[in-house]
Amino acid sequence: MKMSMILAASTALVLLAGCEKAEAPAPADRTTTDVPVETMPDEGAATDPATAPHRFASWAGKWTGPEGLFVTITPGEPGRYRLEMQSDLDTKGSYDGQDSEHGIQFRRGGESLSLHRGSGDDTGLKYLVGKQECLIVKTGEGYCRD
Repeated sequence: MKMSMILAASTALVLLAGCEKAEAPAPADRTTTDVPVETMPDEGAATDPATAPHRFASWAGKWTGPEGLFVTITPGEPGRYRLEMQSDLDTKGSYDGQDSEHGIQFRRGGESLSLHRGSGDDTGLKYLVGKQECLIVKTGEGYCRD
């Protein structure tokens, strides 16, 4: 019996030695330092036409002219626009525009043109006389908002 007690005690010591808790690591230094962090813009916001920078963003939407003529301006990539235009009774098309110094520049039929701010009187069109918020392509071609 003495022998079994010695064996049991030895076995218990071996088992206890294996179960010994590991020493916990020292706590990390929690001191912080202010370091400037460069933030990356949200990729969705950078390419979202609704939030992209456009010089003439307030022009977005539909503008009307005489006899069913119109231009619809949709902002695209930064500084870019899509123009859906019925410029005369026979010409309807889509054009890519871009910011320029005085308006939205675009090409139509090989000609470089620009939508710029003006009044109904400036368009030269009797139908638009008296209107104040207008965009003009050239004399005889303009679109206004009521």
